[in-house]
Order: sequence, then structure tokens, then C-alpha cells
Amino acid sequence: MTLGDCILIPYDHTAISNCRPFICANDDLNEFFSKDSINYSDQLLGKTYCFVSKEDSQLVVAAFTVANDSIKTTHLPNARKKVVQERIPHSKTTRSYPAVLVGRLGVSKEISGGGIGSEIMDFIKAWFIDPKNKTGCRYIAVDAYNEAIPINFYSKNGFKFLFSSEEQEVEYLKLKPTDKLKTRLMIFDLIILKS
Repeated sequence: MTLGDCILIPYDHTAISNCRPFICANDDLNEFFSKDSINYSDQLLGKTYCFVSKEDSQLVVAAFTVANDSIKTTHLPNARKKVVQERIPHSKTTRSYPAVLVGRLGVSKEISGGGIGSEIMDFIKAWFIDPKNKTGCRYIAVDAYNEAIPINFYSKNGFKFLFSSEEQEVEYLKLKPTDKLKTRLMIFDLIILKS
């Protein structure tokens, strides 16, 4: 199955009531999509969308949430600031860069493994560089689960770690040095798609 076989709709009360329950391979994501996504949207914290199969309109193929975000450079180490600012004019006077956060992304267990997750990432990237986009957005950010499969997925899709090491990210987040990071902040610079 590809995105061409799907229709994009808001993941709202109508979608939830008209579709079978959405289940992906991650229990945390399943809980968010089944219990929290509507409230998240109602509170204007993010917007959740889903791709529904054209052939089986009750099948939610994938779901994702996007929210406004920014990459702030004020507390980043110098080497990391350079990564964020390298292609931005007047970067010495700007301290925050617009971003969209992909807060959640899940693919149905029924069809996972066929590359649709990467198609969705391409869709989101294209969405935010489209001339009709109503807001500026330089980066896409994700808090990827700090596990091999999600990290590899986002790396394969062009995302890079905002921090060069887990220790640097722990320090930035003001966690205890012994704390294990549950997620890693990764970014994708949309300007490379405009070249």
C-alpha cells in the first residue's frame, strides 16, 4: 500500500467513530491516538491527521500529529548553533527558528514495513515547503524514541540529532547525568528541499 491508496483526513471524533481502532507497534502511541489526541487538538496543542485506505474506509493506515515549535539557539553549544544556523542569513541576530514538531507518528500494524512511514515523512516535508503554506517553517523536529528502530527510521529520512551526544542533550534538558533519555531531539532542515 502507498499513500496514493489513501485519503488524508483529520483524526477527529468522526474518524475515530467511523474507523476501526488504530493500532501500531508502539503502546505509547496507541494510547495517545485512542485517548489523548482529541483533547490535544481541542486544547490547540497540535493537530492530528490520518491516512485512511480508499479501498477500506475503516482502516486507518497511519496517523500523525503536528504542532508549532521552534529551535532555540540561546542555550545550544557553539558547534550545534553552527549546524542550525549554517544556511540562514542574519543568523547572528536571530535566536529562534520556526519549526513544526511531528509529535506522534504511527503506522498500522496491518501494513507496517512497506515504506509508508517514509512516504508520510516526505508528505509532511512537502506540506511545509508548499507555497500555499500559511506560516514560515524552517525545520521539522521530532522527539524520536531513543531506540534503534525509530532512530534509524528518522536518520534514513534525513533527520540529524540536534545534540551531538546523549550527554549533551541530558545537560541541555537539565536532567541528572544518570538519567536515561527516553527520546532524542532530531531535526530536518527544509531548506535543502528548496535548492
